[in-house]
Amino acid sequence: MPVSLRLRLQAGLVRALIGLVARLPPATASTLGGRIARCIGPWLRVSRVADANLRRAMPEIDAAGRARIIRGVWDNLGRTACEFPHIRHLGATDSGPGIEIVCEPERLAAFRAGGAVIFVCAHQANWEALTPVLAQFGPRPGVFYRAAGNPLVDRLIQSLRGGSGIAWFAKGRAGARAAMLHLRDGGQLGVLADQKMNDGIEATLFGHRAMTASAPAALALRFGCPLVPVRVERLGPARLRVVIEPALVVPARGARHDEVAVLTQMVNDRLEAWIRARPCEWLWLHRRWPKDITR
Repeated sequence: MPVSLRLRLQAGLVRALIGLVARLPPATASTLGGRIARCIGPWLRVSRVADANLRRAMPEIDAAGRARIIRGVWDNLGRTACEFPHIRHLGATDSGPGIEIVCEPERLAAFRAGGAVIFVCAHQANWEALTPVLAQFGPRPGVFYRAAGNPLVDRLIQSLRGGSGIAWFAKGRAGARAAMLHLRDGGQLGVLADQKMNDGIEATLFGHRAMTASAPAALALRFGCPLVPVRVERLGPARLRVVIEPALVVPARGARHDEVAVLTQMVNDRLEAWIRARPCEWLWLHRRWPKDITR
């Protein structure tokens, strides 16, 4: 299908902006992106969504505290966007730009030996760091992603994420089928599991009902593979820490749908703990709960 002139112009603008950011040192790009976003973002209408989410999830925080967190959210988002062109080239580091990986040696060796694993992450700090980290973990890494509406922009984004040997699965039926085959054949799969999923199941997040993706739990139980939480923390400009936590284990076996519900709730509990610890680094701008929610 021919691509419209509007989409071509849009893609050209995105390519030019990425080209400019890519010419900057990673830390400079991160600092610039954070400065611009925290000056503009809090004045945008979508920041009202973040404020409503914060009032619902953390009612103990006053208006000044919520405003501070929202500025931090925009700062982190601007940094994440401007770090994106550099993300594949951020190596391991003890200081300065780079990605620090925290994982017990035994578990890291098990990942590298191969076998199906599902890694669950959140839109926290720079979540794009998950991809280059997974590329180091095993022979068959794969990632679920949401395709951009503009196919030209989508191809550009995929080229920046890059990484030889990484399998990409677009959200949707076709992507889900491909991901299942990937796991069946011993592949590893990274999933961002913190956004509202209307066709998921009801679980609790911050004490409120929230429609949550059940696919990570369902796939882990179906293929008998570990479900491993992965949190990303921001340490500084273009400097990140990726922490690989122990796999989640369902405490009692029962009906499959009950196991899926328990494991999905365990994922949400881990996400909530991460967000409470570092609230400025989560994407509060997403409508995570319905407007008329009650506990």
